[in-house]
Amino acid sequence: MNYETARNLLVSQTTTTEENPDALLMRMKQGKPPVPGQITSILLALKVVFEGLKEASNLDRELVFALYQLGVKAPQIFVAGRKAGIDWPPLLKEDLLRISLATESIFSGVWQTPPIGGFGGY
Repeated sequence: MNYETARNLLVSQTTTTEENPDALLMRMKQGKPPVPGQITSILLALKVVFEGLKEASNLDRELVFALYQLGVKAPQIFVAGRKAGIDWPPLLKEDLLRISLATESIFSGVWQTPPIGGFGGY
């Protein structure tokens, strides 16, 4: 996967259109789990974008908004869904943590790894 493909994938996962009904945020807002392979593709794209932007001093607004939605909004939707009684897949919480840490890594320029023992914040 190259940078442009990775960037476009991340943006598409936050864009809710009729042509893109399986965008991660759309599925989660509907109380649906990610499609198989979706989280893996997002994590790979985040790593590719991280590598492509390590030395960058500026980020484009569309990408930043997508990163924000993946790193902040998706966990918020997860929590709201859980409170509403949605039975999310068992590893989704940890996957969302990895996504959040990867988005943080892109902003900081330093790759973050999950803490030992996971994350109890949501």
